[in-house]
Amino acid sequence: MITDISQLDPNGTYTYADYLKWQFDESVELIKGKLYRMSPAPKRAHQLAVSHLLVDISIYLGSKGCEIYVAPFDVRLPIRNERKPDQLHTVVQPDICVVCDASKLDENGCLGAPDWVIEITSPRTAKNDFSEKFNLYEESGVREYWIVQPKEKAVNVYVLEDGQYALVDVYESGEIPSCIFPDLLISHDRIFR
Repeated sequence: MITDISQLDPNGTYTYADYLKWQFDESVELIKGKLYRMSPAPKRAHQLAVSHLLVDISIYLGSKGCEIYVAPFDVRLPIRNERKPDQLHTVVQPDICVVCDASKLDENGCLGAPDWVIEITSPRTAKNDFSEKFNLYEESGVREYWIVQPKEKAVNVYVLEDGQYALVDVYESGEIPSCIFPDLLISHDRIFR
């Protein structure tokens, strides 16, 4: 039984089946079998951004048939048709995700690409949010991806077009529209106040 992260080989390759057996308190993600430690408790600006986004998006979704989740919430992203825990090599915990296909939801979280993912950067995660996770969400088919940068007070909005992310805009003020929910506008000032 693995009870401490130090028992794992940081260069090893792991599956979701391995992940389910770990009994330690530290939060981790797997991206294509590689272990990524998550940041310690987020800063206040991060938590405020999550809270304000969660409230605004939840109110908007109302009875639209989509569900919103916040970390920790396991999102398993299969490559090809991998479905069994010992076949899956990627499990992430986005800060916020919206899932509109109820068949992807089970007692363990989400199996498949959410429709919308929002990551709020921290100094430790920013590089990963713009590279590894960017590529992962693009490859998995996440339709819309927001990267919220509290330090810069900016929101990068990407939409999936022909299998690749296109940058819609980097919002530094005003109203931020969702691409998949065009009538949803979120105030920049509200996210960063």
